[in-house]
Parts: sequence; structure tokens; C-alpha cells
Amino acid sequence: MLIAAARIITASGGASGANAIFAPGHVTCSGGRVTAIGAGPPPGKPDLQLHDGVLVPGFVDLQVNGYFGVELAAADLAGWLTVAGRLAETGTTAFMPTFITSPLDDMAGALCRAAEFHAKLADGSQGARVLGVHAEGPFISPQRPGAHNQEWIVNPDPVAIETLLTAGAGNLRMVTLAPERDGALAAIKQLTAAGVLVSIGHSDATAQQVSAGARCGATMVTHLFNAQRPMHHREPGVVGQALADSRLTSSLIADLHHVSGQVAALAFAAAPGRICLITDAAACAGMPPGRYVLGGEPIELAEGDGTPPVRSDGTIAGSALRMDSAVANMVATGIGLAEAVAAGTRIPADLIGRSDLGRIAPGAVADLTWLSDDLRTIATWVGGQQVFGPHLD
Repeated sequence: MLIAAARIITASGGASGANAIFAPGHVTCSGGRVTAIGAGPPPGKPDLQLHDGVLVPGFVDLQVNGYFGVELAAADLAGWLTVAGRLAETGTTAFMPTFITSPLDDMAGALCRAAEFHAKLADGSQGARVLGVHAEGPFISPQRPGAHNQEWIVNPDPVAIETLLTAGAGNLRMVTLAPERDGALAAIKQLTAAGVLVSIGHSDATAQQVSAGARCGATMVTHLFNAQRPMHHREPGVVGQALADSRLTSSLIADLHHVSGQVAALAFAAAPGRICLITDAAACAGMPPGRYVLGGEPIELAEGDGTPPVRSDGTIAGSALRMDSAVANMVATGIGLAEAVAAGTRIPADLIGRSDLGRIAPGAVADLTWLSDDLRTIATWVGGQQVFGPHLD
């Protein structure tokens, strides 16, 4: 397949990706992978001619609690197939199902079920690729629970960690925890030794405690600014350490409700190449206003474009965000388009060690998204096969 496009952002170069914009450009795909990319008109008649908009890598979302009425932690295979099959509508071609804090045995049971689903959905043949499970908790701080149930929070002792690793059967890919909890530093080492990415989040840690977590192997901070000790000019906290520490990449919920546009822009400026966009989407995403579930407990989605769902006490509980909207929101705050695209593609892919995803480059998987000039998804390909959008020829 030879695609000619008015603009291509490859997201493959530099912290911002600014040196990887072709206008116009062309991409050749074969066997589900990109085989060539170049600037200017294609060398022959293209199979697809994209006269406007911009062709970008498929988005990689590391935090999806649910979508389209489905809560992934409690769903069956049909529910997972619904989410994987429809996420391409938002430009997302790879995602990490996220299970928030629950009783340890319940989380272990959910991980056991997920192992079967992951095997069926990892290759992208059913839609967006499943990258493994993100366990957000239960090893978090009761001082910074956000929408998590405090009664289910526990310390990360070696037995608890091994319980989740065994239940995950190699599919537990990421754990968010608070590094100040008893046993957390040993847990970080135990998890990273098992190949699990450790992210600091829902944490009241000092900057020094965050640094200690990074020294033990943590490489990420979950939803920067939300449910964590803020930055103070005498105690940088989680936020200050995240922005200053080159060992850490921070995820950001870019719905302009969790974090204001001005503050999001400050984060991009302070940590270039170390901000990745996530949705933190809940089951209400892609659905009409109403009552849904997150972590087994009710949330309410009200009217309003981009307004996040809340618990009964008003606590924000996940989001109803699309990844293409996240990129558009960041561009609206003044972030360059190439930089915003990289934050939703290459940067999260690199964070989880998937150099074959999140970029348009020879050898990369042909996961592609065509965005309109206003950055809304028009069409999406997974492994070179079109999975969303009008028939193109």
C-alpha cells in the first residue's frame, strides 16, 4: 500500500518530533509494517491519496479504565472486543486496560481473566492492540486517593506483589504506586525485575521519596498534577520532582478539566520529550450523559463537551476524553502539532519499550491515523488494515 498525504508527522525524531514533518509526503506499507517513507510526491501512483488533514502514527493510550459503556476490569471478552474494536474511532491503535484499586483478591481475579483476553487482542487483529494491564493501585496513598476507595488500599508487601504478578501471568505491564508506602521501594525493584513498568501516582511523597523511587527503577508519574503532592517552592513534591527528574516521564490527562491548558503548557516546557498524553477514560467515554461505573462504584457523566465524570461527592473520576481530542487540546494551548502528536504516540510507546509502535518509520508497525485539519479522526489503520473510516481508494 502506497499512501500519499498532504502532511505526515512521523513522530520519529527528537524530543519534539519537529524534524519529522513531511508536507507533502508518502508512506509505503507491506506485510503490516512501514517499509519506506519520504518527502514530496510518491514514486508511483498511490493506492490512497489524502489531499488534506495530516497522517500520524496511531495513538498509544496507557490508561483506559473503560469506554463505550464497558468497564474493562469487570468486563467479559465481548466487552473487551467492543472497546478494542471501537477505539480506532478516536485514532487510538494501542491501549493499556487499567484496573483501579480494588480488594487484592478481586484485582488478582480480574488479572487472571485479562490474561485470556490479552492473548486474543494483542496482535491488533480485533482492532486496537491491547498492550497488557495497568494496575493503578492498590498500593497508593490514602492521603491522595482521588476516586479510589480508601478501604481497599494496602501496603505493597512481597506477597501482595507476587499475587498480582502470578495472576497477571506476564500480562501485568504497569503498576502505579506511592513510593512513600512501607515496602514500596522493595516492591519497585520486585516489579521492575519482573519486567513491569512502575509509575508513581496517587502519592503524597516528597521530592526525595520520588527520587528514591526512580533510583529503584520507577520511570513514570501517573496523571501529573492529579492525586499527588503538588509543587511548593520549598518542597517540590511529586510534581516538582517529576518535571525536574530526567529519569521520569509523566502522563497527562489533556481534557483541560483535570489540568488547565496553561499548566499543561508549562509541563511541556519544563519537561520536553517527557510528557505523554493519556485519556484515563472511564466507561462513560463515548457515551451519552448518565450513570456509569468505575472501580465497581457509580460515577455520573453530566452534559458538557469534555466534562469529566464525578463521584457522588464531586470527586473527578476518570474522563470521557478521546486521544485525538487530547492532541487537539494541547495544540490549542500553544503546543506544536508535532510535539503534541509525539506525546500521544512515540513517547508512550518508548516508555513501555515498544519501539515498533507510535511512529511512522521503516520497520514500525503500520498503525496509522488520518486526522482532519481540525484534528478529528477520519480513518485508522492497524497493521496496515483499515479498521475505521470511509472506504478509501
